[in-house]
Amino acid sequence: MDLFTGVSMVDKVTDTSTEAQNYIDDMARARGYVLDYHKVMAKQDFPVLKAANHLVSAAYLDQRALDRKTKELLFIVSLTVMRAAKGHIQSHIRVALDLGVTPTEILEAIEISLPEAGVVAFQSGFEAWCEVVQAEGLEPTVPAHEGGSGTS
Repeated sequence: MDLFTGVSMVDKVTDTSTEAQNYIDDMARARGYVLDYHKVMAKQDFPVLKAANHLVSAAYLDQRALDRKTKELLFIVSLTVMRAAKGHIQSHIRVALDLGVTPTEILEAIEISLPEAGVVAFQSGFEAWCEVVQAEGLEPTVPAHEGGSGTS
């Protein structure tokens, strides 16, 4: 029992759990995705998740000068350049597609990483894109060694 509020610790945890669940659900609705760390932070350190999400909302989700499609393309490029986890890049590719961005527009955005970050960074975004849009390539008709994806 909290001496100041008269609320039991069990009730406090339940209230926080409900609030955290509602918050993570609202994040999913607003973003179109949630990352694994969002889910764990909602349960383990909800105040820090809220603080971090507030910054993301201000820079990314709130309507300002750039529209959401443009912001998704910027996220895809920046995550590609930083060689973020494939799943993180893919979450933004899926949201961009949901917003009406074409696979070709997304590929063109990822290609912007080539001159500044190089082929290795490009390949991480490209591989994420290929899996989401199920892009296929051509196989050589002459003998050649397998080169793999370049990222794994």
